[in-house]
Amino acid sequence: MDISTLCVHGCEKKFDTTGAVAVPIFASATFAHPGVGQSTGFDYSRSLNPTNVHLEDTIAALEEGSHAVAFSSGMAAVGALMELFAPGDHIIASDDLYGGTVRLFSHISQKNGVQVSYAAALGDIEKKITPSTKAVFLETPSNPMMRVKDISAVAAITRKYNALLIVDNTFLTPYFQKPFFLGADIVLHSGTKYLGGHNDTLAGLLVVKSDELAEKLRFIAKTTGGCLSPFDSFLIIRGIKTLAIRMERQQETALKIVRWLLEHSAVKKVYYPGLQEHPDYNVSRRQTSGFGGMISFSVRDGQTAVHILESVKIIKYAESLGGVESLITYPVLQTHADIPESERKARGIDECLLRLSVGLEASDDLIADLKQAFGNVI
Repeated sequence: MDISTLCVHGCEKKFDTTGAVAVPIFASATFAHPGVGQSTGFDYSRSLNPTNVHLEDTIAALEEGSHAVAFSSGMAAVGALMELFAPGDHIIASDDLYGGTVRLFSHISQKNGVQVSYAAALGDIEKKITPSTKAVFLETPSNPMMRVKDISAVAAITRKYNALLIVDNTFLTPYFQKPFFLGADIVLHSGTKYLGGHNDTLAGLLVVKSDELAEKLRFIAKTTGGCLSPFDSFLIIRGIKTLAIRMERQQETALKIVRWLLEHSAVKKVYYPGLQEHPDYNVSRRQTSGFGGMISFSVRDGQTAVHILESVKIIKYAESLGGVESLITYPVLQTHADIPESERKARGIDECLLRLSVGLEASDDLIADLKQAFGNVI
């Protein structure tokens, strides 16, 4: 079945007998038992809820994994993921990550005895492997510098050392990238972003192929309680129905905006994997079927960046990404504000950098908005 059809119809598992076309919201915290020692399969919504199960099975099918667990936010999913590890365990992460993930690693995971080190390049990963290394965590494309990690090459390393490979697939979704095909063991999503697609709910998802990992994550979710509500599950299910068409349109518009940015004299550099001059262009072509709708770009100075942020009209100056509304973000003050300045600047995240999430508005309107926001900047 084509992925666009699967997005519309979701998984085959149904819990409704009325023939409802839309997935029902099972707004029940608890479920009655048929008898002592008997169960319908649903006992308490923190463990399992029919609406949540439909979402989980749908994202598992889209990623071509076996199991998925839904959480109340992307960070709740990362927090649960880190509960797989024990004090003394070591994780290697790519050095260009969403600031919230770095914050959790630095202030929560390390406090709990899990050591995290960062690798800038493929060659650095194997050098940092220790007997305690249990996993490698990748975000690709990365946030906000749009670097693309070679998932297959990293998978070869993790297999060699019997470590897990975790891939954050938020930016491209299973529509453009299938990490399991490339050797991943766990796929992470902030469902808040492209899966939901409408900037109206928070969600996180972990997808696995291993029954053992699924059982561990389900136990963690049930025990720590960061489960997704049935109402929010419904919103993510509804968002996924238009995922294919949104991803195609957002990418089409992003390419037009990239071409416009490249011609503007106030733009120093554009970070987009679909550019042939991007350092990871060939890797991206090999392991994905699209480049997505996220663009980062640097302007000549911080004053210009602030001027643009305060002048956009159609594009909204706001955090988050992946929705139908275009959003522009200032990573140095928003998504990566908690990272020490020296580390931010080493990664290219300075006062000149802007990140743009392209929505579904007409491309001509978005370019006109950017043009007027740049104003008389020459």
